[in-house]
Amino acid sequence: MPLQVQPRERLDRLVPSANHQGVVALVAAKAYASEDEILEYAAQQKEPGFFLALDGVEDPQNFGAVLRTAATAGIHGVFIPDRRSVGLTASVAKASAGAVEHVRVARCANIAKLIDRLQDRGVTTVALEPRSPRLYTELNFTGPVLLVFGGEGRGLRSRIIERCHVHARIPMRGEVNSLNVSASVAVVAYEAVRQRR
Repeated sequence: MPLQVQPRERLDRLVPSANHQGVVALVAAKAYASEDEILEYAAQQKEPGFFLALDGVEDPQNFGAVLRTAATAGIHGVFIPDRRSVGLTASVAKASAGAVEHVRVARCANIAKLIDRLQDRGVTTVALEPRSPRLYTELNFTGPVLLVFGGEGRGLRSRIIERCHVHARIPMRGEVNSLNVSASVAVVAYEAVRQRR
C-alpha cells in the first residue's frame, strides 16, 4: 500500500487506544503468495490442481470461513482481486480459526486474466452462478479445477461468468433462495473432495 498522509483524527480512529505519534502502518495478517507460487505448489502435489477464486468477497467473516474450508478441503490456493475485496486482515485471520496460516492466498490484478491463464494450463474453470441450468453435482471435479465464486450481494460479474468453461448452480429449496459465499464454497468444495478421493 502506498504512503498516505491523513489527518490526526483519522489516525486516532484507526488506533484509538495507542499513542501513534503521527504514524500508523497497516499490514496483512499474513504475507500473500504470488500466482506463480500457488501454481508451483499445486504442481508439486501428487494430485490435480484444486484452486478457488473469489470475485469481490468483502466480508471478513465470510472470507475467514472460506479459508477454513479451503484448508480442510485441500485447496492448493485462493485467488482474490487486489481491489474491491477484503484482504488478509486480523478479522479474517480470527474468523479463519487459524486456517489462514495453512492456505496460500494471492492477490490478482485481474481475475478474468487469471481464468485465461489457468485455462491455458489445462485447468477447468467453473463459475458458480444461480441462474445456471446445470447443477454442480453434474460436473466432474477430478481433474485440475478452478472454482469461481462471486461476492456478497452482486455475485459474479457477467464477464467473469462468460470467461469460465462451465457454469453451475447449487439447487435451492424452500423460502430462502441463496447461501452466503462461505456456505456455497463449502458445499461445492466438498463435492470436489468426494469425487477426488
